[in-house]
Amino acid sequence: MPIRVDVVSAEEQIFSGEAEFAVFPGEAGELGVFPRHAPLLTRVRPGTVRLKMPGRDEFELVYVSGGILEIQPTLVTLLADTAIRAKDLDEAKAIKARQGAEEASRNRSANVGYASAEAELAQAITQLQLHKMKKGRKAH
Repeated sequence: MPIRVDVVSAEEQIFSGEAEFAVFPGEAGELGVFPRHAPLLTRVRPGTVRLKMPGRDEFELVYVSGGILEIQPTLVTLLADTAIRAKDLDEAKAIKARQGAEEASRNRSANVGYASAEAELAQAITQLQLHKMKKGRKAH
């Protein structure tokens, strides 16, 4: 019995479908969700959502920059601040974002706030990790 998963951002619906189980980047660590999970409402941190699709060995990967996760026994909804499917991720853009965030983080007197620069850096690093996961999966 699969569970319905919807991942939406402010701009668009990123994923909508059934999964055998899903893993989300919860604030206290990874949160695994199977069908019939107890109801839960929680925040997620920047990271990778992994969706195990029925009949497939590979996970569907989605990067999220944070958001709110609602879990019901047969439906999981993630309202993400920003969400990008792994297949749509641009490595060069993520590298450039990481470099800019690292520079802003080193230069605390810049117009960008230090906390904001740290958050951008965490997002860029997570996107690059997801891109590496995607590349490694293609090599097999």
